[in-house]
Amino acid sequence: MFHALIVRKDEETGKTAAAVEEISEDQLPDGDVTVAVDYSTVNYKDGLCIGPGGGLVRHYPHVPGIDFAGTVESSDDDRYKPGDKVVLTGWRVGEVHWGGYAKKARVKADWLVPLPEGLDTRQAMAVGTAGLTAMLAVMALEDQGIKDGPILVTGAAGGVGSVATAILAKLGHDVAAVTGRPEQADYLKGLGASEIVARDELTEVTRKPLEAERWGGAVDAVAGAMLGRVLKQMQYGSSVAAIGLAGGAAIEGALITPFILRGVNLLGIDSVMQPYENRVRAWQRIASDLPMDKLEAMVQPATLADLPRLGADILKGQVKGRVVVDVNA
Repeated sequence: MFHALIVRKDEETGKTAAAVEEISEDQLPDGDVTVAVDYSTVNYKDGLCIGPGGGLVRHYPHVPGIDFAGTVESSDDDRYKPGDKVVLTGWRVGEVHWGGYAKKARVKADWLVPLPEGLDTRQAMAVGTAGLTAMLAVMALEDQGIKDGPILVTGAAGGVGSVATAILAKLGHDVAAVTGRPEQADYLKGLGASEIVARDELTEVTRKPLEAERWGGAVDAVAGAMLGRVLKQMQYGSSVAAIGLAGGAAIEGALITPFILRGVNLLGIDSVMQPYENRVRAWQRIASDLPMDKLEAMVQPATLADLPRLGADILKGQVKGRVVVDVNA
């Protein structure tokens, strides 16, 4: 028997509740590889799955946790053997398939990635889906060619924004970090941001088709009205990597003008179904290009018992940086 965070649904009321319970290994779902989980983390999707409405969960009881890192216990796939260190992000694990909020997980081998040299399992979960998404965004901007000038990061104090800020700064870029929380300015400057931009400066919807060219690239976690404003301020031929929908799915106030008159690129970043080769490439880049001292500054430790509270907090935008969940604590 081992501990797991179990979400159960009351069929009469439709309400869900999450609590730490003991389960057995034979309750785990089918899969090729059984992993002894060391650490997991907390993402916005986890908050949805833990919360009262159940969010993205299809079947109950359910174990959330869209990320985990740990050690292979047993494997029916030749690519992995007992003792191998592995990381999992995406593939709807923690949503449709039982996830990492347990001491053990069983998954398909195709969903795993070997832990890259230079990272341990705790650091891997300080990175997690948020950090992987940030690295994929940076790689996409590089592939298109980053222009001179500041790189804008919206939602900079969140998980993706924090890692993107640290990586871009280490790579030598001037980073303009957008936040609606002025008290986070010192935190963001500590990650390497050279400029703090108040959220209010970018949330007003304007009728202007274009504004002064300011940004040589951008990582946007917000969308909505903010993305509409950012697109109008991009330099000629620059790119925006779009990774989130916190401000809504619509791009408010935006016209096609930036794309046609300035050749701006809007790059959609998906981490859930990302091909294996690109995941490996991104994790290798994380190991080399994410400053580990900056990563540690982002970390908030937690246990399985903390998850119901943290799930609610992240939905309210009240989680800073990266939560690392020690599932064995």
